[in-house]
Amino acid sequence: MRHRCAVLDDYQNVAMSMADWSKVSKDVELKVFNASLGSEADVVRALSGYSIVCLMRERTLFPRSVFEALPDLRLVVTTGMRNAAIDMEAAKARKVTVCGTESAGHHTAELTIGLMLDAARRISFENARMKAGEPWQTTMGSDLYGKTLGIIGLGKLGSRVAKVGLAFGMKVIAWSQNLTEDKCRELGVAYASKDELLRNSDYVTIHVQLSSRTHALIGAAELASMKPTAFLINTSRGPIVDETALIAALKGGKIAGAGLDVYDIEPLPRDHPLRKLQNVVLTPHLGYVTADNYRIFYGQTVEAIRAFLDGKPIRVIV
Repeated sequence: MRHRCAVLDDYQNVAMSMADWSKVSKDVELKVFNASLGSEADVVRALSGYSIVCLMRERTLFPRSVFEALPDLRLVVTTGMRNAAIDMEAAKARKVTVCGTESAGHHTAELTIGLMLDAARRISFENARMKAGEPWQTTMGSDLYGKTLGIIGLGKLGSRVAKVGLAFGMKVIAWSQNLTEDKCRELGVAYASKDELLRNSDYVTIHVQLSSRTHALIGAAELASMKPTAFLINTSRGPIVDETALIAALKGGKIAGAGLDVYDIEPLPRDHPLRKLQNVVLTPHLGYVTADNYRIFYGQTVEAIRAFLDGKPIRVIV
């Protein structure tokens, strides 16, 4: 039987060129969706009759109701080995195999540094002025050298950011709910409590996973404790920061600015208030979006489909 396979949320229209799909094309009828499918009802309507669905990270939600509405579904392949948008218990109950791919570990850390530099030196702001034919420089940037970088979460990504911060000559401090002083010492980073980190940092960057423990981890009280000259960088997940509180803090000058790659609602609505703030650098969830990483994502997606068709699934997520 020939399977129908949907490749979702290929925003850049590159999925077919990033991997050798000929390995599965004889057994699979492929359809690529380049835009968000929209509401849950639209997702179900578009994917009716498909037995294989390929997800790009958490761009499309797959709750229990979606699994139950797609009786033909047999395989879900997600980029990355963790996808909070998938109801894994529902997949198990419906006997749907869920497989993942590897992911490079440096791309989000690099974007974090880019957002921090942009927030500090107003790079994109001045670039836009130059392109618009405006007069010469108008802004005055702030230094990274000698400043304090506070990292919330010192795992794979946070550790990479810490090393770059140290190379810039910054004082680096870190905190998370499970972080130890020994781990900090290994990286040449100082351990701090959450309150100490927020009070003393000139740049605060978030590198923890979204969970019940980290939802709204940074709220109005935490933002109020930061320096009025400090910047908040979030390339992790939007709901880790209370978005309403963040907007109020930015509008009221409680903090100097923010660099954001993630949001409560993605894609970010066109009329969202964050789009109107001059002290925010916004990117559309680009943390993992690089050509090198996409080659891993789509190449291993094809591998996962082939392995499933051959009866030997690989990188199965339990």
